[in-house]
Amino acid sequence: MGKALVSAVGARALDTEASAEWGLDTFALVEAAGRACAQTLVRSLAAGERGGERPEFTVLAGSGNNAADALAMLRALILGGNAEPDLCSVFTNKPREENDIDKKTPLSQAVLALQKLGVSVKPWAAGKADFGSRSLSGRHRIVVDGISGTGLNGPLRGTALEMAEAVNALRPETGGGNAAGFTVVSIDIPSGGFDDWRSGMPIVTAHFTLAIEPRKLCLYTPAVRPHSGTILSVGGIFPPALIDKYGDAELLEWEDASVRIRPVPPTAHKYERGVVEIRAGSPGAAGAARLAALGSQAAGAGIVRLLVDASLYAAVAGSCSGVMVVASTDVAGGNTRSGVAVSGSGAAPEAPRFSPAAVLLGPGWGRGEDRIRLLESYLPLEKHGPDGTKCVPLILDADAIALAKDTGFHGNAILTPHVGEFAFCTGLSKEEIFADTVHVLRSFAAKKNATVLLKSHVMYVAAPDGRIGIIDGMNPVLAAGGSGDVLAGFCAAIAARSALEADGAENRFDGYACACAAATLLVRAAKSKGVANSFVDSAELARAAAAVAGSAWVLHE
Repeated sequence: MGKALVSAVGARALDTEASAEWGLDTFALVEAAGRACAQTLVRSLAAGERGGERPEFTVLAGSGNNAADALAMLRALILGGNAEPDLCSVFTNKPREENDIDKKTPLSQAVLALQKLGVSVKPWAAGKADFGSRSLSGRHRIVVDGISGTGLNGPLRGTALEMAEAVNALRPETGGGNAAGFTVVSIDIPSGGFDDWRSGMPIVTAHFTLAIEPRKLCLYTPAVRPHSGTILSVGGIFPPALIDKYGDAELLEWEDASVRIRPVPPTAHKYERGVVEIRAGSPGAAGAARLAALGSQAAGAGIVRLLVDASLYAAVAGSCSGVMVVASTDVAGGNTRSGVAVSGSGAAPEAPRFSPAAVLLGPGWGRGEDRIRLLESYLPLEKHGPDGTKCVPLILDADAIALAKDTGFHGNAILTPHVGEFAFCTGLSKEEIFADTVHVLRSFAAKKNATVLLKSHVMYVAAPDGRIGIIDGMNPVLAAGGSGDVLAGFCAAIAARSALEADGAENRFDGYACACAAATLLVRAAKSKGVANSFVDSAELARAAAAVAGSAWVLHE
């Protein structure tokens, strides 16, 4: 299963139960979080090969538990020999009252310990000029952001806002003097971020975020994610059973999602791997049809039958080895089809008839009246297939999504919009979608009774039953025309095999599992050797994915 992600409300409930039922009070949690963050940061610094010289540490501390975690981390770094007190400084967001020590909060006790160790601790008002000065030692400087956490319920203001702006002013794009020699490390979330964060609100932009498990859902909203930098998991603080109880969504990687799809046994024949039927392409967009077919092949479809306009046949057939390309002028949904098979040397009186296990409609398709009629003819298959029992999953991409804007489904459709297409379907702006992605997607998937795979730098999968899966992309390799067509092909192939295996109410087709597997496959393929850090044709993504998928789903004797 994927990693649980929690909302701010879930995080507060988790903290309360941890204290009331598990004996994990705030002091215990802060101590555990501080030590775990220190260990994770030390490993990260070692991996970065910054040399044996210890860096300077500057901590900006607010008044909440994130600040206490940051100071506990600094204390652990000093006691572990990974930081030197005279190279460390702390700036607090308000003067420390005389009775803070008597209150004995985790934050006040952490401040006391650091002062005893010889660390400079100043209120921001008295020390902000020192913060902006260049490192006196010439060493690498690590700025630890402990200004605010998930308890924030509005934009940063006052001293917290000044601190955040001072951190961001150091970055190269703002002309900061320390740009080449500093790293911003946020504790748990970048300060300023919260569940209802909107683009334009102040927020710290971090190089690294030490994300305490369970990670916070707002870290992965498309709006906040670019500010989080490299997200490093920090575990060992809360019991796993408690984390799972309060999860609002799951963060998925290939290893998590691929195991939900059954491998292909050694005895399988091509029909058991599934027949995928694709309707795609139009003049000027023939490449979309080809890429969707390549995607289906890569994800394991046994037969890929690609139906294209007659005018596209010559261009598409020669570039789709192993794909049955048919020039079609027919009606869809299992009726008679006429055309030319790719293996033939001329026109055939009638193309072979197959009952598809899944159908993909839309890549590069266009939105003409003929497309509307074809879409409508396929819709009944999503409720029940040609035999009247098993459904035929429909995967709608690109133009088919727009054509089905007002269509409801029966739980067996997967829609793969990018943000612009999703905005067209919902009437929401991109900013509104990015700011409240979980709620918007969950509502839309339930209303449509379909699985929705939202494509972006962070991908979201929403099931009609409320499940939410999140796949952290953040990879410019995927920012290329055709990657969405390949992804749609993955969905179709995985759905075809899964639908054939579904049998009865207890083993129904699960579009959510299929879409999660497809999305994580795409992200993993983009990290593969020969593709990672390269500007490649999206066909290369499909070829890389074939090796990834095969290693997980091809069983040998």
